[in-house]
Amino acid sequence: MNVAGYIFAALAAVVHVYIFVLESILWTAPKTRATFGVKSEEEALTIKPLAFNQGFYNLFLAVVTVIGIVIAATGSAAVGITLVLAGTGSMVAAGLVLILSSPDKARAAVVQMLFPAIAVILLVIHLL
Repeated sequence: MNVAGYIFAALAAVVHVYIFVLESILWTAPKTRATFGVKSEEEALTIKPLAFNQGFYNLFLAVVTVIGIVIAATGSAAVGITLVLAGTGSMVAAGLVLILSSPDKARAAVVQMLFPAIAVILLVIHLL
């Protein structure tokens, strides 16, 4: 098992659970609004359903990644690494979409995709 790749995948999952908490639970809090550049509580309330939904996407990516790590650790390496790569690869793809659609949010995209990108690279190298 490529331990370093799975460690970075786990870190990516933690980041995405944190993003879930911000988007789906703490969306209207002043610090969360500032983090996402939402200027007013009224604006936050207007887009809250979209943020709530997006938060769950992040949670689901984290869950798939963690399930993959657990499955890999319990002996089904092929299934586990497949799930981890599906989860972390999707995290990287989502970060790239964020950069392309909103270049002003490149910093947030890098935070979102750094750990999963490292995990993908390490796990693919391990497979080669």
